[in-house]
Amino acid sequence: MKINFSGEVKRLFKGRSMISKYRNNPAYGITGAGEKFVIPGSTVFTALQFLHFLIIIGFLLCAVSSSVAAEITGPEVKMQENEIHATTSLLLDDKYLQEIRNGIKKEFRFYIDIFRVWNLWPDEFVSSKSFTRTLRSDPVKTEFIATSSDGNTQIKKRFKSFESMLKWALSFDDLKLANVRDLEPGAYFVRVTVESKIRHLPPVIGYFMIFLPENEFKIRKDSSFFSLGAR
Repeated sequence: MKINFSGEVKRLFKGRSMISKYRNNPAYGITGAGEKFVIPGSTVFTALQFLHFLIIIGFLLCAVSSSVAAEITGPEVKMQENEIHATTSLLLDDKYLQEIRNGIKKEFRFYIDIFRVWNLWPDEFVSSKSFTRTLRSDPVKTEFIATSSDGNTQIKKRFKSFESMLKWALSFDDLKLANVRDLEPGAYFVRVTVESKIRHLPPVIGYFMIFLPENEFKIRKDSSFFSLGAR
């Protein structure tokens, strides 16, 4: 079966120069009816071959994703002046750190949530704080830049060393999460989730990659249970 531009593929490329450039050009094998999909250089993709191509790319990207190791330290929870505070950080493996050193920009999304524990029911989501942090190194200028955003405020900082950038961007010390007066008595825990967003794919490839994961990795870790009030 050949890929026709009469269905979904035609709608994806509708109005784009790709069709007009090669349509009615015998060198590329696309007739006025768009009978087959041809990559310049006379390589013809049937529908099955094209599907196999996407599957192979998907497996390769997933393999790269699974090879990246990251670890969450903590979270450690403590009460201070009727406030719940959490301390946690993200540790990256050497391969991932080297990519940042080489100038590849990385984006991390941190979700720090409070859950209430129930014995017979699913744990109850109570509150959350989220942060998006990016890291970028310039090997030529020996410059290290990181940003942090909580959805309302964005902070951008420059650092003299790679290590100081990592410490600031990947750590949370005594982060205030909630006031205990706003919570009912019971058992609770803090869950930290971290996502590393994958680099953006070229637009044409992106049309066919909607079934692939958006993250290089996604990990989470829970704190020990802690009690509030009388049970």
